[in-house]
Amino acid sequence: RLSFQATYEDRKNMPFTNAVIHEVQRFITLLPHVPRCTSVDTHFRGYFLPKGITVIPSLTSVLLDKTQWETPHEFNPNHFLDADGKFVKKEAFLPFSTGRRNCIGETLAKMELFLFFVGLLQTFTFQPPPGLTEADLDLAVPQTTFTLRPQPQSACAVLCE
Repeated sequence: RLSFQATYEDRKNMPFTNAVIHEVQRFITLLPHVPRCTSVDTHFRGYFLPKGITVIPSLTSVLLDKTQWETPHEFNPNHFLDADGKFVKKEAFLPFSTGRRNCIGETLAKMELFLFFVGLLQTFTFQPPPGLTEADLDLAVPQTTFTLRPQPQSACAVLCE
């Protein structure tokens, strides 16, 4: 096992790992429809939305938008890498929402995701269970409901030596 323990600052030197984590969040948004209320009377695309009305934005419409992502319905970490392999954050990346009412725990969640993911990869090698191949895994985008849940998968986590 590795004696090196990653820190959150290490993400700057690990662009592909950072891109994979961002792509996981883009590809499978757990809470794509968080209700909001308008704080003032608003006109939006020809509609009048009175103050206090409930609005349910669709983050999936941005995270899977074909005008923003080269391959929106495929898992592709290159969405977050430039031609030199450096990490690039895109404006259309909004898994924590945006504006004044974005997720209050965004900073903590990003740190925990990075440390947890890197810790798992440093400790284990992941592979399909005996008798299955990677092609047997269902990576299709799940149906949009209130939450998105990927299909259950079987995997073996083998302790690194």
